[in-house]
Amino acid sequence: MEQPPLVVGVDGSTGSMQALDWAVDAATRHGVRLRMVYASRWERYESRLPSDDEPSPEVVAEERVIAVAALRAQGRNPAVAVEADVLPEEPLNALLEESRHAVALVTGPSGRGTLTGLLLGSVSLSAAARAHCPVVVVRGGGANVRGEYGRIVVGVGDPEEAPAALRFALREAAARGCGVEAVRAWRHPAHQSADHYPLPTGDAIEHEELAGRELVEALREPQREFPDVTVHRTVYEGHARKALVDASATADLLVVGSVRRRRGFGLQLGRVSHTALHHAECPVAVAPQE
Repeated sequence: MEQPPLVVGVDGSTGSMQALDWAVDAATRHGVRLRMVYASRWERYESRLPSDDEPSPEVVAEERVIAVAALRAQGRNPAVAVEADVLPEEPLNALLEESRHAVALVTGPSGRGTLTGLLLGSVSLSAAARAHCPVVVVRGGGANVRGEYGRIVVGVGDPEEAPAALRFALREAAARGCGVEAVRAWRHPAHQSADHYPLPTGDAIEHEELAGRELVEALREPQREFPDVTVHRTVYEGHARKALVDASATADLLVVGSVRRRRGFGLQLGRVSHTALHHAECPVAVAPQE
């Protein structure tokens, strides 16, 4: 059976072209096909249909976007198998359907139609929250996107979310030949609402040690699967959101988990994943766990 492709959404925006470059490199690392899709439901907003003998300006523009993207991908690495498709669907619906048969889905932080000032486009956010496969939103500084730090950060939180996030992080690190920092945050129950914490007490030390043991246990199976990946364990007292966003400044990728409820509605993202997608300084991968 042929391996599923890595899918990247393109729309001609600067962000989507940066995501395309990242996806070409990822497809190279993992030895998979790259599938580029441009989804546009322009007919909904047109008062007339194109004639049989003359393509509409919208169709011409769509074909130009996907052709430029294909040339860019081939120019970045001619050895990567590339396929391109224009889909007459709403972008989010198209990406969610593509995610059913993809090894991962890659998007930029926002598209051409995103309002200025928004931290993350609605299509990227919704895809990360609802896709059937891992989603990588390519955002952050140039050094982070180019992978110059040689470091992947993964948040190890809810036991339901952690396995998928850890497997994705270690698999990516193995392909890159880099290390992983696994971060587990904890908070003393007596100081849940405090911004500053007192000196450690016996009770606080006990909670910190418990967090450390939970981190070791969460890593046991993923490290057995990827024994050559060096993993640094970090136990952090405070908000997981702050710990991961701070760590993302010197990371090539931040990986977080998300639980998909089969009968769930709305955006199935926790606060940590939501914050990472909006504020991280590097590309963010959301790995779903059913």
